[in-house]
Amino acid sequence: MKKITVFLGCFILVICMCATAFAASKATEAECIAKCKEAAQWVKDKGLEATLKEVNNPKGAFVWKDTYVFAIDMQKGTVLAHPIKPKLIGKALLGIKDINGKMFIAEFIKVAKTKGEGWVEYMWPKPGEKKPSPKKTYVYRVPGTNVVMAAGVYY
Repeated sequence: MKKITVFLGCFILVICMCATAFAASKATEAECIAKCKEAAQWVKDKGLEATLKEVNNPKGAFVWKDTYVFAIDMQKGTVLAHPIKPKLIGKALLGIKDINGKMFIAEFIKVAKTKGEGWVEYMWPKPGEKKPSPKKTYVYRVPGTNVVMAAGVYY
């Protein structure tokens, strides 16, 4: 009986440790806000070109856990930086729609222009996947520019 109790106790402990490790590998909303504002501060301190170079770096300061910061030009909806899908850089995505018909890039820009910052929900594939999943992205207008920094979480 003691062996079974010890085994069950160890099993439960392992399950709890795995769940904690899994939860720690998922980005939080607070981290998305902090990283977008950090990227905006880089623009102020180091310039836009240096910041976009770092945002584009898949091993850089703006890629963490299961998410990343990306940058969009507010005038045209053009992707300025994207560390996971570099083929999007330079593409005007203003009219792009998710599988539900939501023009989420246009929504990013609307939030950035009207509020300066906020959250937008839409469907987008997780890195390495093709099937869209629900995603919530924080958008932050870099003060004094037409640049939006964005980072999101899947839920």
